[in-house]
Amino acid sequence: MIEVTRWHLRMDAPEALRRAAAFSGPVEIRRVAVAVPEFSRFLYLAVGWRWHWVDRLVWTWADWTRFLARPEIETWVAWIGGAPAGYYELDRRPGGITELLLFGLLPSFIGRGLGGHLLTHAVQRAWEGGATAVTLNTCSLDHPSARAAYLARGFRLDREETVPRELPPPVDGPWAGAGLPLPERP
Repeated sequence: MIEVTRWHLRMDAPEALRRAAAFSGPVEIRRVAVAVPEFSRFLYLAVGWRWHWVDRLVWTWADWTRFLARPEIETWVAWIGGAPAGYYELDRRPGGITELLLFGLLPSFIGRGLGGHLLTHAVQRAWEGGATAVTLNTCSLDHPSARAAYLARGFRLDREETVPRELPPPVDGPWAGAGLPLPERP
């Protein structure tokens, strides 16, 4: 058991968004228009395995299908050179609140300046969909820069809590050996 701090963040007006600089290279951000459980599970695992995203790993194909079929759910993927580089999920809740359920980059794209650009896109998309507020949750198990990145885009702390959590067995990533440190970029 460890103590995990959860931060519940909120943005109450579109004007609060502080846009990040545009990504310096070619990137295409597209909505996933067809609910494909295999692809969504791939993104969840490829992005989240380092940050202890395990809740959905027990979902069946039918669970994924039901979740993705909900009209309130939107999945958006950033593509660089034909490869998925990162993604986010929005959940449009009753009363106008849109929650940024998931957000992250695949390990090969962390540290290249894409995160702020993709987060700006996610928040803009939430407001374009008629949100009255945009919320998200992050925690001390997330990337060390995650909370600061959200605050830099204009989110504010709504609530903080510390809870005991049993860490699941480590996930070795999408395949054996994927847990190795990332190679240095040239």
